[in-house]
Amino acid sequence: MKFAIIADIHGNLEALETVLEDTRQQKVTHYACLGDVVGYNANPKECLDIVRDMGMPCVKGNHDEFCSGEGALEGFNPQAALAIEWTRNQLTADDRQWLRDLKYLRLVTNFTIVHATLDAPQRWGYVFDKLAAAASFTYQNTKLCFFGHTHVPVAFVRDSMVRGGSYSKFRIEPGKKYFVNVGSVGQSRDGVPKATYVIYDVEESTLELRRLDYDMATTQQKILAAGLPRRLADRLPLGR
Repeated sequence: MKFAIIADIHGNLEALETVLEDTRQQKVTHYACLGDVVGYNANPKECLDIVRDMGMPCVKGNHDEFCSGEGALEGFNPQAALAIEWTRNQLTADDRQWLRDLKYLRLVTNFTIVHATLDAPQRWGYVFDKLAAAASFTYQNTKLCFFGHTHVPVAFVRDSMVRGGSYSKFRIEPGKKYFVNVGSVGQSRDGVPKATYVIYDVEESTLELRRLDYDMATTQQKILAAGLPRRLADRLPLGR
């Protein structure tokens, strides 16, 4: 059994299609999505349809929540508010209801998935360091938990203490707990401008970070053609 763990697609259809093609080549058998299917990029509905039609377990991200709501966007910077309003207008009532119905936390076979943190998943806190990871470990009831939200792949490990660092491939060891960020499919922020996801091989107990080139130019052109903020296109090749 091989799981593809994907997160933070953010309406980037070209990146998502590239990732799914790679999962087929890698003989992935199962999928899980850590949220933020929509937001930022120009194909929110198409990406939502793919995730929904594949029937993969999925949790709610902050952009899924904002883009499926109808409330005022006070406190958002003007560019973010514009992107959210635009995305709302691309989704049907059924799409928005599907996003609203997503849970903040899910158990999938022998691991947990969450968008942000385990200690307060609905508050959208960021986990960049060992202190923040320690708070989630307190609430982690499975050996392995995957999270997103930061768009920065990092693995935190708890045995006698909490350690953390970047990774490419490693084995899950007995007696330890792992809180793992799988990076972002649609908007990298760690300086590597690629579509990123993780393969979890259940039988082998291994995690592998996959980084893929995709048709970024088309994604950028779609952002500009939609009238979305230019910064959303300009940041993609920077991986920031």
